[in-house]
Amino acid sequence: MINEFVIYDFVRQALWIAFVISLPVLSVALLTGLLIGMFQAMTSIQELTLTFVPKLGAMMLVYWLTMSFMTETLVSYFQSELIPVIAGAR
Repeated sequence: MINEFVIYDFVRQALWIAFVISLPVLSVALLTGLLIGMFQAMTSIQELTLTFVPKLGAMMLVYWLTMSFMTETLVSYFQSELIPVIAGAR
């Protein structure tokens, strides 16, 4: 029988997995934004595309590199935690 504590635990685990999965992409976006911001401050160049395009490129590269980790983490969570509860095995 599923009670509210089991559901709270699933939500807690899902939020933690979402945090872990998004951490590489968001940290690269933060680091790239800081570096470009410092470059803009040093050179007094205030161009919006100068911040957007490199940040987007870095985020896409990191997303592509960590895509297998993200997929494996989500599939593992669903197969080991959610599907057995839905099927009634736990």
